[in-house]
Amino acid sequence: MPAVLAPPASTIVTLSGPRWDDASQEPTPASVWRAVAGTTIVDELLEWPPDLFALTEVILQRSEAYRFALSPPVGSTWPPADIPDWPDAVTDTARRWSGWSEDRNGAIPRLLAQEWGIVRARAGIPLSQLAEGREWRLCEALLTLHAIADEACAGLGVALDACGADGLVYRARGRELLARTGSLARIPAHLIRVLPKVRTPPNGSSLRSLSRYAAVQVPGVATRWHKAPARRLGRQPYGKGVNFLLLPWPLRVRGSDFRPIAGPLQKLANDPFGFFEFAPAERLDLDLVDRMLVAARDEVETVNVVILPESAVEHGEIDDLEALLARHGVTGLISGVREHSAHPGQFPRNWVHIGVSTGEHWVHIRQSKHHRWSLDEAQICQYQLGGALHPHIRWWEAMQIPRRSVQFVELGDGITLAALVCEDLAQTDDVASVIRSVGPMIVVTPLLDGPQLSSRWGARYASVLADDPGSAVLTLTSFGMAQRSRLPGQDSSPVVALWKGPGQQTREIPLEPGAHGIVLYASADLAARRSFDGRRPVENGSEFFDVSIHQVKASSTGSRSPARSACAPRPARAGRRRTHDPDILGGSGGRRAGVRAPAH
Repeated sequence: MPAVLAPPASTIVTLSGPRWDDASQEPTPASVWRAVAGTTIVDELLEWPPDLFALTEVILQRSEAYRFALSPPVGSTWPPADIPDWPDAVTDTARRWSGWSEDRNGAIPRLLAQEWGIVRARAGIPLSQLAEGREWRLCEALLTLHAIADEACAGLGVALDACGADGLVYRARGRELLARTGSLARIPAHLIRVLPKVRTPPNGSSLRSLSRYAAVQVPGVATRWHKAPARRLGRQPYGKGVNFLLLPWPLRVRGSDFRPIAGPLQKLANDPFGFFEFAPAERLDLDLVDRMLVAARDEVETVNVVILPESAVEHGEIDDLEALLARHGVTGLISGVREHSAHPGQFPRNWVHIGVSTGEHWVHIRQSKHHRWSLDEAQICQYQLGGALHPHIRWWEAMQIPRRSVQFVELGDGITLAALVCEDLAQTDDVASVIRSVGPMIVVTPLLDGPQLSSRWGARYASVLADDPGSAVLTLTSFGMAQRSRLPGQDSSPVVALWKGPGQQTREIPLEPGAHGIVLYASADLAARRSFDGRRPVENGSEFFDVSIHQVKASSTGSRSPARSACAPRPARAGRRRTHDPDILGGSGGRRAGVRAPAH
């Protein structure tokens, strides 16, 4: 590796470990990094931009010196006045550093070497001096290196059309590292992870506001990044968007679908509780799914993703469902999955299944549910479950509580999604922190819940993510559960889904009479990526700016019926319905034995 601006030997920090035995010793940048990453601040960090990003993020976070990019100390200015045209200098340095990282030949960019030399020389100062702004030159160096490293992470996760030829091999190596380890950094992922970043919060003054391509996650939540096969999701060659088919099933939920079961926990005499499972009597109707897809495709031509609520599908039904979706050219499946306990006294699992079609097979991704549903007396009355669950007992959902994890899926066209299961949307824990750090373009939340009204809890927590980090949120419950929810003096509501986009009004989505499902087309376009550290905005992000809703009634014939085979050409239509008309699509048949459209 070429020589960099190294400090004199006497100032190079090579601590063998944090000396916490001396209570009077203040933490330093070097000791903080050693405690987090288990290593010293060395020149090898310059070999890989995400490694340097992790270092600067950790020190800026621990010292809170990041705030000086938003409010410099008295007598100082930001960006540095002695670096002409600082934003362009940062961008140019990051571009040349990305190219240098491929083969490490020649000298590293001058600005990078200059600011790195400052950090190396002053890594042993007390962190309090950095926090108070008394070490302003070190603050400048850390903020500049943080910006350069973040800029050099562009395209490592979410592919960017604007990325040039410089660093092609470097970006490919970064994506391979992310797929293999779950982190862009070479530092062991169990110590610290660097993740791709999709959105920067438009408000607030946290460290997350200072980066637009990378985010740092400390241990506690297992995180994986999945990239779907590249394909255009939108219907138009000049636009982007996704057609979601929402199936709010089961359409009917009986009280007997909730059953008490034995659990492995000892009960308390003065605090009675029990466990229940949700086991609907009706299985998934694949013929109805087929006829729904026929009706939906007759209007929108392509269905990209099918979504079902929490616990809507049994584990053993997934393969047959995906085989059917593949026949209709569907790219993705997001569905709540239920399973029965394999052994008496052992809780079953509850998760969201994310299936992504490669064209030849389906990739399966599991987003586990982390927080149980708890039914108290008020909810038992609200959902009219007193005949199945005693109202004077607190009933907990019988489910395993797994280790925390977050799965991010990049679908193409810059569209990145995450899924949270029901109660997980309402929790402000480490999982929520990871979601806010990465800022996926959309968070899909399957629920086993009542109507998705703007006055209820789901809308409140959807608004939180829509504000920070600016993710769109789509919730979906079953029509059967929405109909069971009746508060005193109120009628049941047909609102089964809710959409909340950044800067948009909350939109309630009902299932109208005669319909079996809903097509939601989410329109997407380019959006500015911002960082509040002095860099200029760039138009290489994506966001959903509008949705259109169509009620769908199942076709009277399926794709394999004699009247219309799967390979037969679609019949010509007299005219195309306007995409914003909330009409009911499909044939007039729409019913079969045991299945009928809701009449509410």
